[in-house]
Amino acid sequence: MRLGMGFASSDCRQPCAKPVSKIGKSAVRTRAVRRPGCAPLEDPMHHTPSSALRIVEAMDADEHAGNLTNWEQCYDQTTAGTFHGLLEELQLPGMQVFRESTSQGMRQSCCVWPDALWFGLPYSAQATRINGRAVAPNSVLVRPGACEFELITPADYTIFGIVVHQDTLQAAAQRMGYAMDWERLRGAELVHASPAARQQCLHTLGALLQNPGHPADAGATQQAALAALLPLIDTGVVEREVRESFARRQRIVAKARDYLLTHHDQAITVPDLCQQLFVSRRTLQYCFEDVLGMAPVQYLRILRLNGARRDLRHMPARTVRDVAADWNFWHFSQFSSDYRKLFGHSPSADCRDALH
Repeated sequence: MRLGMGFASSDCRQPCAKPVSKIGKSAVRTRAVRRPGCAPLEDPMHHTPSSALRIVEAMDADEHAGNLTNWEQCYDQTTAGTFHGLLEELQLPGMQVFRESTSQGMRQSCCVWPDALWFGLPYSAQATRINGRAVAPNSVLVRPGACEFELITPADYTIFGIVVHQDTLQAAAQRMGYAMDWERLRGAELVHASPAARQQCLHTLGALLQNPGHPADAGATQQAALAALLPLIDTGVVEREVRESFARRQRIVAKARDYLLTHHDQAITVPDLCQQLFVSRRTLQYCFEDVLGMAPVQYLRILRLNGARRDLRHMPARTVRDVAADWNFWHFSQFSSDYRKLFGHSPSADCRDALH
């Protein structure tokens, strides 16, 4: 199984055992002693972490993807320019609270730790897509643990996130008198929330990340976060499942991506994809624009450039020309030019960074 291949909300599969990225030269600041880095995907309830606030900066999308604790992620940069990511993360006994900022547009393949629910609250006004679905204002993004999902985010983007153990959330709901349809919530992708409740939740999360309190008060901090989250989802309306026509477009895009990655060293054209997927060029174009917000040709170039960059950073023994050829870039000067335009520096610079 390859991370990030599926779109459908029912496509909940076990995450890859092999990490997709590792921490590199990120700048890490903490307000309590915690070991930085991306731990193996597991249930953090087994470790009962303290309320240490961890702040991590990264200048590479893959490094940034690996910084979020107990997530399995892979990020592809989609807009041109130097990348800068900032993560502010608070680990609590039964949940995780974070604020993530990225300077460039991203295609994110994500998977949360098992037996949990993730709630995402975009702070930026720009459009977001979850599994190809456009996110309306005042929406809350929802996904269960151990279930792959995809986010398409624009440049200069900030999102608040809460990951909470399902038992912790259910116990808090019962204690505070909220009656939830848990089965429906676990199958949701979007919840349309009250603007006032959403704003209050954002305010509370921002305050907790600004001043998390002493680790001994982690229980009280967690209760404050749950007290802000539960009214939000209690009054929200779960958006209905996608129509079959859109689900079909999701499947076509997912199959196209699978084929492109499997044959990344070959000269795949749009007609080749149409032939493999048994669709017309017009249908393929519409599917990509509707689900990813970009044309197939643009996505093919971005996919290959990100793949080449990942190999350059993680396989320092290989030459730039070898990596370029492996991703079907045979005109080296054009590859270097396209690489610099997307990432803001040359491929040889990434190769040098990997060696050091």
